[in-house]
Amino acid sequence: MTLNFFRYLKQATIKTLPVLIMFICCCDKAYSQDPHFSQFFEAPLLRNPSLAGLFAGDIRFQMVYRNQWQSITNPYQTGSINFEYKQPVGRGNDFLTAGFQILYDKAGITNFTTSNIYPAINFHKSLNDEKSKYLSFGVMGGYVQRRIDQSKITTNNQFDGSGYNPALSDGETLTKYNYHYWDGSAGLSFNSSIAGSQTDYYFVGIGYHHFNTPKNSFYVNPPVELNPKVVLSAGVNLSINEMSFITLQGDYSKQGDYNEMIGGATYSRKIGDNYETPDYIIHFGGYLRWKDAFIPVIKLDYNPFSVAFSYDVNISTLKAASQSRGGFELSLTYAGFLDRNNTTKNAVLCPKF
Repeated sequence: MTLNFFRYLKQATIKTLPVLIMFICCCDKAYSQDPHFSQFFEAPLLRNPSLAGLFAGDIRFQMVYRNQWQSITNPYQTGSINFEYKQPVGRGNDFLTAGFQILYDKAGITNFTTSNIYPAINFHKSLNDEKSKYLSFGVMGGYVQRRIDQSKITTNNQFDGSGYNPALSDGETLTKYNYHYWDGSAGLSFNSSIAGSQTDYYFVGIGYHHFNTPKNSFYVNPPVELNPKVVLSAGVNLSINEMSFITLQGDYSKQGDYNEMIGGATYSRKIGDNYETPDYIIHFGGYLRWKDAFIPVIKLDYNPFSVAFSYDVNISTLKAASQSRGGFELSLTYAGFLDRNNTTKNAVLCPKF
């Protein structure tokens, strides 16, 4: 039954790819308390720490940069860096991925800045002898600092009747303009090939972030805690022929009263004489963040590097003010095998998303 389902999905997807690029299930609101990326697939640890290691290689280094709302206000700038290192463990087909995630976000006139440093570890348990089914459990946690620039705060208290007067007190009761806390996340995922295929595979996962509900405010009273966030993720990679394939991915996030859904598809074409080791792979498609933005994406693989560019076309209630301009993202990835005795090149079969 499962095999027939994926055969049907593969045929239907190929026929309806333009529609699937625009398709995503609806949700009530599309806002999030955490920074997010339109290229969410290029920041896997932020989705779910158990997605670390789902790539072809022993090491992976990824960078993503996002610039948003430059057309209507001070731009919101977000940057992500993650590194992953994996190796087999024991005598079976299990393996372990260790890494770290760095996140930087600066927003608004006051330069509200958040810096995160998260070590991560993920254990992948093989569920069969063919090294094609894995259950993974990952944890991630570390240090977070937040700060604002006091000199750039302006309030109504500084209006003297004729204009802004910086000599007047801003009236704020803040006693500190920076603070820090410790944060933690955990996740579980399952990935498998489809009917033993080397090219068709899928994954599903659930991540639970901020499980320690850290205090998250410049004010001491009343104390404000950061709501936990649940992220449901899924993806499937389906070959069309030896030289092309399609990838569908999506995330649903819920944090307190806010939720967000993003998903879409890309079509990928191999360029070169050898389909197993092509010179290039070009990917293009689109994603939709519900009630917020449509996101065209183009990506180029030139082994061992990948570079991707996307742009948010704003479709939210701000589209009139922004003239439908949202933000752009640029990502760079390096992934490869190491020249070592315990390389994972032939030890594990991992889906690549």
